[in-house]
Amino acid sequence: MKNYTCKLEEDKFYHIYNRGNNKDKLFYSNANYEYFLRKYDEYLSDFVETYAFCLLPNHFHFLVRIKNVSKLTESMISLKAISSIKEEVILSTEERFRRLFITYSQAINKQQNRHGSLFEKPFRRIEISNTKYLANLVFYIHANPTLHGIDKDFRMYAWSSYHRILISKPSKLQKAEVIEWFSDKENYVAFHSQKIEIEKIKQLLLE
Repeated sequence: MKNYTCKLEEDKFYHIYNRGNNKDKLFYSNANYEYFLRKYDEYLSDFVETYAFCLLPNHFHFLVRIKNVSKLTESMISLKAISSIKEEVILSTEERFRRLFITYSQAINKQQNRHGSLFEKPFRRIEISNTKYLANLVFYIHANPTLHGIDKDFRMYAWSSYHRILISKPSKLQKAEVIEWFSDKENYVAFHSQKIEIEKIKQLLLE
């Protein structure tokens, strides 16, 4: 049985997933998508490296790696012993996700005049222990708009990292490393032009 609430550990890859409570909508406008990504960056960028994402009307996917302690700010390391910091990173990362969901929920509840939990609890995650699956998982995450009937051509979808990985604009996405998983940009584009084979990565899926 899959463990969807595994402990987050430094230097490991995770497929992160969450959806609206009772499959309710999370995003009602472009401004909502933009706000969520800004808050994601605000709360998580110091704790995770982000490789791919896709935001859909009622759920989202992220591929992340929890940052190594050595990549944290010097101020954190100077204050505490390494062992203490490692535990803080794990706890802080989960707490940061929780704060992201709370902050975003408050904004949407106010906007929509709704009450109660917006997101399902707890958020789902699964460790990617075999890196050979990473390219296929990136493809799957990007292909979600087509798989869910939202956009016939997911490559045209605005709220995923597909195009962001290709452009040279500065970003906190780990674009160079993602491209390396596909060898180069040409193969990245070609890989995303094929038919997705869910069977290859079904053990990594959270839906």
